[in-house]
Amino acid sequence: MLFERRMPPALLADVLGRLAISLAAGIDPRRAWTSESARVPRRWQPQMEAAARTLAAGGGLADALRATDGAFPPFVVGMAAVGAETGHEAETLRQLADVLRGTVRSTRALASSLVWPAFQLTTAVGVVGLLIFLAGVIRDGNNQPVDVLGLGLIGLPGLVVYLAIVGGIVAVGLTFLKQSVASWRRYGVARLIVDRLPVIGTASQAAEAAAWCRAAALASHAGLTAGRLVVLASTVAPGIAIDPLAIEERLRRGATLAEALRATKRLPERLLHAVAVGEATGNTAEVLDRIAGEFDDDARRGFEAAARGAGFVAWAVVAGLIALVVFRIFSFYVGVIQDAAGQVRLPSAAGKRPG
Repeated sequence: MLFERRMPPALLADVLGRLAISLAAGIDPRRAWTSESARVPRRWQPQMEAAARTLAAGGGLADALRATDGAFPPFVVGMAAVGAETGHEAETLRQLADVLRGTVRSTRALASSLVWPAFQLTTAVGVVGLLIFLAGVIRDGNNQPVDVLGLGLIGLPGLVVYLAIVGGIVAVGLTFLKQSVASWRRYGVARLIVDRLPVIGTASQAAEAAAWCRAAALASHAGLTAGRLVVLASTVAPGIAIDPLAIEERLRRGATLAEALRATKRLPERLLHAVAVGEATGNTAEVLDRIAGEFDDDARRGFEAAARGAGFVAWAVVAGLIALVVFRIFSFYVGVIQDAAGQVRLPSAAGKRPG
């Protein structure tokens, strides 16, 4: 499968949202999970049953999510662990559901913005294939097939080669996409590359910072130590993981939490400023929660801008391909007209007599 065994974000959001409502109402987690297991599609039943067995054995919700063989992504498992350890499990699940619904909206916006360019590209590829096939039917003055596109592909044999090339490109593209998704989830090379891109990289970093802030806000609200706060936040946002021992060592030397975090050079300055304000006012949890919302807005705007950019690139590719085809056809007919005009002039020139 291209996207492994994970539940789609829309289904995850529904499951977590209903679980949050059930837990907030005081329903036993095992009973709530059993109810959710009956709602999910059949393909996810084995993973849900594995989680149910973990809950029945006395495990927590985070342990149950880990037992689903990857159906729930690591950041969901990490946030569930944060919620359990801070005593805000229902609230955490509700926040997760909101974040996932935002992801679904952004993904749908991206997909909708690419539908028309994708249709254009598919149509252009089909038109090129049709022209290659018709090139075997069109004949020049010497009764030879005409290579209208100048690609060396003519008639049915050329169409077969063309379709094989297109199929190969699609196969390579899907393989590259699969490897990129896997690398992204492992915080590998794909994420390092994306993080350095102008628009989508900034959005990705903002989304990571938002996840870090939410986990840290919950930990701060529960009164956990700075080291434990960093551990929990790094679990949720491994892309900006921080060594808790280094943080605790700097705190023992008299540094503030904001100063200790700044020394790691891992967090954006706006987040560090929010931590400093929270420490000064005694409202660290509230400030972090507010800044998390701001980072979410930045990520949403960045992803929307990236979607518009991707749509423009796809449109530009289609426009360039169509322009190339039109130019080749125009050049062919201009050549035919010039050849015909030359053949008309030659006999009249030969018939002239010197005066």
